[in-house]
Amino acid sequence: MAVVRAEFSDFETVKSITEQTIKAVYPHYYPDGAVEFFLEHHSDENIKSDIEKGRVYLYLEDNAAVGTVTVKENELCRLFVLPEYQGKGYGSKLLSFAENKISENHSAVVLAASLPAKSVYLRRGYSETGYYSIKTENGDYLCYDMMAKSVQKGENGDENCACRD
Repeated sequence: MAVVRAEFSDFETVKSITEQTIKAVYPHYYPDGAVEFFLEHHSDENIKSDIEKGRVYLYLEDNAAVGTVTVKENELCRLFVLPEYQGKGYGSKLLSFAENKISENHSAVVLAASLPAKSVYLRRGYSETGYYSIKTENGDYLCYDMMAKSVQKGENGDENCACRD
């Protein structure tokens, strides 16, 4: 396995992982308007911009991309694992990778936790710092928590992760 920096040629892969995960998981937690909001938030423009800025990473297992994460300064964003690979530790390894990346220059990780991911972050030591809701175009609400965790450089090392930029 390896975590690699996404290149512009990986755009369709990042987009596919993001959309497949949102469409498979989020409808169990959110109304249609909120799911559409998530899809629009992770638009082509936003993904391409993050790839161009070197913020996006892919988790490769046997040369197949199974997950993605975006790191913006000390903010962890867009952590998605394809539905068929969930529950097998890939998300945890991506999270460790992102935390280590952030710890190189920052002492805390911040993120906006969706309802399906909140319990994962709580188990990993994150604390809630705020609760927010956004009214979507069709009157549905998207609810999420802002969360944070202190990190120290290299504390989330994973000897099984062949991480490279």
